[in-house]
Formats: sequence, structure tokens, C-alpha cells
Amino acid sequence: MAKITDKIVNLIEPVVTDMGYELVGVEYIASGKHSVLRVYIDSDMGVGINDCEKVSRQISAIFDVEDPITGQYNLEVSSPGIERPLFNISHYQRFLGSEVKLRMVRPINGQRKFRGTIGSVSEVHNTIELLTELESVTLEIEMIERANLVANF
Repeated sequence: MAKITDKIVNLIEPVVTDMGYELVGVEYIASGKHSVLRVYIDSDMGVGINDCEKVSRQISAIFDVEDPITGQYNLEVSSPGIERPLFNISHYQRFLGSEVKLRMVRPINGQRKFRGTIGSVSEVHNTIELLTELESVTLEIEMIERANLVANF
């Protein structure tokens, strides 16, 4: 069974792209009537509040017809920000050499949270090599629950 976020991406990505934006990713946090659907968009020109409002209206119109989520939820459309979330292999490739923090679906050697630099990306194995302070760890991308760039000033 496909994840709800995969279904939503397939539903909205063509529209978001046609509007001139990149669909960075989608997060769905199920919490009863306080559920949140967060959609991240970006563009070469950056993303402002007017861009988010425009995309939000289009997504709402699609959801009025398709109704992909049962129950109440709040739709949030946002730029990825400086601690940009990473959703797929192309994001890890794009930010090769960058520092990230991530959380795994299940512990690896007793550890779920990692922080380090993306050392390499393998499309063949769908993995990343994360260079931490202590060691190099190979992680399966599909087992990463959440990953974000680390803002270094």
C-alpha cells in the first residue's frame, strides 16, 4: 500500500511544477483533528508568502475534488527554509558534502538519531554514507524517517 504522502505527491506535483515551482516534499502528521499536511515548495527566485498562498489555493481545489485525506487537517505550504528537509535521493546528491541531522525509522546499532556530513550517495543501493564524528555509517534512504540540513553560520 502506497503511503499517503506518495499519493499526495503524485496528485499535486504536476500542478505545482506547472505553476513554476519545485515540489520539495510533503509531510503528513496525523493527530486527529489537529493533523497537519505540510507541503514544501521552492523556486530559483525564492518563495514568498504570496507564492505559498497561490499554491495553497490550487492544492485546496485539487483536494476538494480528489479528497486524498479523510478527516480534518490543516494544510501548510512553506519554503524549505535554511534547515531544508531532504526527501529523496536527488536531494542527498544535491547536498553532497553538507552537514545533516536525521532520524531513522528503526535504531541502527541502538541509535536512531545521527548527525554528520553526506559523504557519498549510491543510487544503485539507495543509500547514503554519513560521516559522523566517530565513524562512517551507511544508511538506507527508505529507512530515514526525517532528514534536514544543518544551518551553519
